[in-house]
Amino acid sequence: MASTDPFSASIIPFEVPEQMRAFAEKGVSQARDNYAKFKDVAESHNGTIEAVFTTVSKGASEYSAKLMEMMKANTTANLDFAQQLFGIKSPSEAVELWTSHTRKQYETFTAQAKELTELTQKIATETAEPIKANASKLFKPAA
Repeated sequence: MASTDPFSASIIPFEVPEQMRAFAEKGVSQARDNYAKFKDVAESHNGTIEAVFTTVSKGASEYSAKLMEMMKANTTANLDFAQQLFGIKSPSEAVELWTSHTRKQYETFTAQAKELTELTQKIATETAEPIKANASKLFKPAA
């Protein structure tokens, strides 16, 4: 009995040429390889993003702690200054105290700004490290 399937090999004797079959197999193989590479890159990027967020979070906590420490020191210095003002007996003593306090606060502000700048640079460097490491894996230097 003859098959009624119009695409049956018994109705349409059709054979794929060897070159065409090899080309198709090569295409499928390349697609699988590309998918595997894409999957590896995606997983690597996920790890990199997690590392970046962890580093940023740690850096933000460190920065906030440093700001709180500085704010406490500045508040203490200003309260001490106010307390010393109450003990002043002459205008010249007030000017001397005020000048001394202003100089100390300027030096403190300069040192604190330097400290915050260094901390910011450290955090930025640490945050960029996972990105650089991942990029070096993806983009090998040309020989």
